[in-house]
Amino acid sequence: MPKTTSIAIVGAGPGGLAAAVLLASRGCDVTVYEAQAEIGGRTSRITMNDDAGGAYHFDRGPTFFLMPYVLEEIFAAAGRRLTDEVELTRLDPMYRLLIGRDEKPDAPISLDCTQDVEEMSRRLGRIEPRDGAAFERFIADNRAKLRLMEPILRSPIRGMADLMNAGTMKFLPHLHPFKSVHDLLSRYFKHPASRLAVSFQSKYLGMSPYECPSLFTILPFIEYEYGIWHPRGGCNALMGAMARVAGDLGAKIVTGAPVERLEFDGRKVSGVVVGGERRRHDHVIINADAAWALKKFIPEALRGGDTDAALDAKRYSCSTYMMYLGLEGEVDLPHHTIYISSKYKDNLDNISTHGRLSEDPSVYVCNPGATDPTLAPRGCSALYVLMPTPNTRCSIDWDNAAAKLENDTIEQMERRFGIANVRRRTRVRRVLTPKDWQGLNINFGATFNLAHNLGQMLHKRPPHRLKTVDGVWLVGGGTHPGSGLPVIFLSSQITARLLCEEIGVTPPAPRGFESPVESRELIGAGVES
Repeated sequence: MPKTTSIAIVGAGPGGLAAAVLLASRGCDVTVYEAQAEIGGRTSRITMNDDAGGAYHFDRGPTFFLMPYVLEEIFAAAGRRLTDEVELTRLDPMYRLLIGRDEKPDAPISLDCTQDVEEMSRRLGRIEPRDGAAFERFIADNRAKLRLMEPILRSPIRGMADLMNAGTMKFLPHLHPFKSVHDLLSRYFKHPASRLAVSFQSKYLGMSPYECPSLFTILPFIEYEYGIWHPRGGCNALMGAMARVAGDLGAKIVTGAPVERLEFDGRKVSGVVVGGERRRHDHVIINADAAWALKKFIPEALRGGDTDAALDAKRYSCSTYMMYLGLEGEVDLPHHTIYISSKYKDNLDNISTHGRLSEDPSVYVCNPGATDPTLAPRGCSALYVLMPTPNTRCSIDWDNAAAKLENDTIEQMERRFGIANVRRRTRVRRVLTPKDWQGLNINFGATFNLAHNLGQMLHKRPPHRLKTVDGVWLVGGGTHPGSGLPVIFLSSQITARLLCEEIGVTPPAPRGFESPVESRELIGAGVES
């Protein structure tokens, strides 16, 4: 690669850092510009100290780490092993579900979900005898489905030709384009609780299972097939590991360096402006909220039909209300616990359609102290609490709603999760509302990016290589394949491969489509379970 070629990456989130590792591993001259003082983007770390000087650490965003073999591929491209850089623990139970029910509002169904498929079948069978056998059939069907879908997840989808090349014809029998996740699961499971146990994962995409396309039944399958993992120190530890490896390979990561704009010579990008200073680069990879970044960095005249109004008119995911709480005393909960509203459909409709808050909201509590003692002082707990909410397109005044949001969340923690005296025990506290997420340069505060409906998937999402300008690329949840850490890492692989091909560099090669099967040995060696 000519020494005069340089690549800027705007944003040190998971997509930008993964791209930095991949490109630096091929000898590229890479500079990552991060606006915040710390790396990670939505996967950054929040640290608060109590009056006694005790430190509490929280992941700002993602807490579920799935498909570790994808990140292992990125480290392998750099000649490293993921498990040498980060200590991983496989969780069992993967999570506890508290499934609300109208007829017994104070007695939700409690279900500890395990990767042991036979045992999980028995647990579902105790809810509804026919659902146990149906679960094993569901796993087998989705194993075949993911194997056929993985080439699509790993390929740039720029149009129908790419879809055909990615083997779509083989996948078509599994597509069911006009069925939702909930519709398809109704073919397998009789009891509503069984369906919820393998459909709530649609919320990883910020969508309702009643609207989410049925192909995303692969999400729960991925959990059962490859497990849910905790990186010691939280998911932000993955960001630190990628930054270290990228730095070892010669990439420069500059924090506290917001990119003010991109510079163009005609339609060709020529650099970025940081702190009023123009810095020349031949290519720019944008790792930021896609809609926000297109409006911010690409002049409307160079965007084709993607005007500001057209971008804002797209469908967006829900947002979230977050509480990061350092509590006195330990909490008797597994690592992940999810309460599913007794009026789940109404709760989801309020979020996605009506734009209002619910009386019995679903809530997720991450209690990493069940696995990792490094995140809170001895005898204390660092709780991450998330309530799905509408995004800022709705008419809710988030400042005025702050007291209700806090009260509703704490009431659910005490009533549904059994965490006593939350206010009295709180030593440190921080909240984020949808308005705050929007203030972090996320369009409409939609924390899971553009919605994953059929009109905004595959070649309908913003492309890895922007079509109307030269030298500008995207990584992250706003492009194909979509939201969530594993697929963000896949987007980085696709973008890095395309960029390398354009500049005449041999791209980093993925392990191949058989890697999920091999990953059981690859990831399992020396890893605590």
